[in-house]
Amino acid sequence: MGSLIGVSPWMVVDQERIDAFADVTEDHQFIHVNPEAAAKGPFGKTIAHGFLSLSLLSRMAQLAIPLPGNVAAGINYGFDRVRFLAPVQSGTRVRARFTLENVTPRPGGRLLVRYGVDVEIENEGKPALSADWLTMLVFDDNPS
Repeated sequence: MGSLIGVSPWMVVDQERIDAFADVTEDHQFIHVNPEAAAKGPFGKTIAHGFLSLSLLSRMAQLAIPLPGNVAAGINYGFDRVRFLAPVQSGTRVRARFTLENVTPRPGGRLLVRYGVDVEIENEGKPALSADWLTMLVFDDNPS
């Protein structure tokens, strides 16, 4: 395996998205939500939460990975490895590259799928994150 199977479109990670994520997770650290204080900090401006970048994978996968028509659900099964490699500054764009690493049949006709994922930052050499993501594909018993 190890084949590239999809690349998502670019998504903007702007301050509005970062602030909304901060509100939902109650993580209002200044490097995320205070542009004035963050300008004096280590990154020169606000940055996205690492978990925000990770959570965007669900939408990116929907846009990038073709699934057979008889898939009833793709269930997030977890991660074997996640590494946050570079900060995503407010106002930048990110996209994900998905590589199919392994498919394992599971009971009930399900498939456990392992993807290698890199979230790229536009015009940056280092990805925002790299992960081994597991999803469980559940198939429709009665395809139409």
